[in-house]
Amino acid sequence: MLTTDFVPGSPCWLELGAPDVSAAAAFYGPVLDWRFERPGGADDSLLATTDGLAAAGLGPLVERGARPAWTPYFFTPDVHETAASVLRAGGTVRVGPRDVPGRASTAARFTDPQGGRFAVCTPGPGGGLAAADRPGSLCWTELYTTDAGAALAFYEAVFGWQHEATPMPGTPETAYTVLTPAGQPAERMHGGLLQVSPAALTLSGGVPAWHPVFAVPDCDAAAATVQERGGLVVMPPETAPGIGRMSVCVDPSGADFVLMTPAPPTDPTAPPTP
Repeated sequence: MLTTDFVPGSPCWLELGAPDVSAAAAFYGPVLDWRFERPGGADDSLLATTDGLAAAGLGPLVERGARPAWTPYFFTPDVHETAASVLRAGGTVRVGPRDVPGRASTAARFTDPQGGRFAVCTPGPGGGLAAADRPGSLCWTELYTTDAGAALAFYEAVFGWQHEATPMPGTPETAYTVLTPAGQPAERMHGGLLQVSPAALTLSGGVPAWHPVFAVPDCDAAAATVQERGGLVVMPPETAPGIGRMSVCVDPSGADFVLMTPAPPTDPTAPPTP
């Protein structure tokens, strides 16, 4: 599960690059029940909150050639050293280490060898996610890549992530790899990785991509709101036994994300269902 007790390699922030920040807020506000604030010193960005807690950032597209997309940030105690690790592992530094105005943090943006874009940061006091694994917040991060083995080798070199392959529900021949920060127990798993063909990556133009999974109290209702607000429901709500009810969606600008209502925890002491 995701927490706000950050450890190296765990998700610690999430940011949307949008062509129209105000339009993005008008869409995500009703879908995820978010409120918005302007962080200090940032005239063109918004801070999304749930119950007054920081859940994500919305900002303009600033990188040349970037598509509207969500970018996960992973915690590192040393952004400069992580940038060096990315280069040694064959990745690219798109935006070098820099201080982030209004967020009291240092951050950098990278691309893995297959093309997946991600970022890291060292949040300062009051920075980073203040809400996680609860309605209206990030509950999982997921990478769709064209070469799972190469991607795992890269991220293991950079973050030391532990990983374990499990069969996909309904398609046991397909392996889904669960990711956990180095040295952490299984309950601190924070994301997954799935190998797919370039043809399955139409939303990202055939390029591997990370996307966020947001917890919502009612997946069906949230997916209906996506459509009402001009978004697209690519995969209607489906139930994955033991995981939850999920729906793959795209916002009006083309950024993809997943909605999920997690399955209730099982009671190990309960008698089996007949």
